[in-house]
Amino acid sequence: MDKLAVNLSMIFTEVPLIERFALAHQHGFQHVEIQFPYELSIEEIQTQLDQHQLSLCLINVPAGDLMQGGNGLAGIPGKELEFHQALLKAIEYATALNVPSINILAGKQPLDADLLPCLNALSKNLKLACHLCSEHNIQPVFEMINGTDMPRFLVQNIAQAQEMLEAVQHPALKMQYDCYHMAMMGENILAALQENIDWIGHIQFADCPGRHEPNTAQINYAEIFKWLAQSSYPGFVAAEYKPQVDSNQSFAWKSQYFSNNHQT
Repeated sequence: MDKLAVNLSMIFTEVPLIERFALAHQHGFQHVEIQFPYELSIEEIQTQLDQHQLSLCLINVPAGDLMQGGNGLAGIPGKELEFHQALLKAIEYATALNVPSINILAGKQPLDADLLPCLNALSKNLKLACHLCSEHNIQPVFEMINGTDMPRFLVQNIAQAQEMLEAVQHPALKMQYDCYHMAMMGENILAALQENIDWIGHIQFADCPGRHEPNTAQINYAEIFKWLAQSSYPGFVAAEYKPQVDSNQSFAWKSQYFSNNHQT
């Protein structure tokens, strides 16, 4: 495991997004991820990446109204055209900025919709994403999000993600595994990683409960990071947490679990 990243959407929020790249560099990160980078132009992001010797390893496909409490796009029947346009925007950013992976948020089952049509819409949209991303050598991933923080989310656990992989049947598609969300769902984090690592394309971490930095709650990250370092997992491992203290003071875990020679 040699690809440690920091999420600029949840960390360093004390300053505007465009100022967070410099802070990531100051704290020794060489890779960053951004949930939704679209408030900045491609040129603005590229300038920051170049100036601070950073790579951008993951972005999300625009998710419509999901982050404002709505149902989102990817798994919502009737939103196929809007999802296609969002996907093209993400691919535009990813291609220009050499982003190796994009994350697709399934969205929430609408209160007035049956589950099966939503899952069918999601599988069709994921197939489209696989097709279009493969043309640009981009890895598509989709994320499981716990049903406490986001009720009615369409893919909440490993079993549901495995079913969706079976439905899509495309070798390019992988899971994005967020340790916090899976801990909230009662998963054994280490065992789930060990059993599913071949189907995981991106990993994120925060402690649980609280979603703060490691060593603030109950997840044993010492054994998780040790196993990942010894595994064949080739992807990124990204800090995506809500700092319990000032962001700049939240990196004790980094010196404890990661050394500079573990990064590339």
